[in-house]
Amino acid sequence: MNWYLSTLKKYAVFRGRAQRKEYWMFFLYNMIIFFLLGVIEAIVGISPELDESILASIYALLLLLPSLAVGVRRLHDIGKSGWWMLLALIPVIGTIILVFFFIKDGDMGTNQYGPNPKWHVA
Repeated sequence: MNWYLSTLKKYAVFRGRAQRKEYWMFFLYNMIIFFLLGVIEAIVGISPELDESILASIYALLLLLPSLAVGVRRLHDIGKSGWWMLLALIPVIGTIILVFFFIKDGDMGTNQYGPNPKWHVA
């Protein structure tokens, strides 16, 4: 949970680097929360006529900026510009390329975006 909270604290920080663990733990906790919101909505009966989850949509909107920020920092960790996040606009191919980037280990040592967060204690 610390990874999730630390990412939220840096909700608009687009500089620096984010290691794999920070990105994927944030992703995992978001998926768990989306699932729980869907269950809560089904139990309570909020908008049963819609195929979409209103609570999950609101949550996704609230997390748009932190998700973009951690994605950009993750790209910085592998030495890529944050502009690569625009690949997410290409439905299938862009997503596959981004996932490939996000599972890649970060650059050892310092790169142009800062020190390696895995070994650097701030």
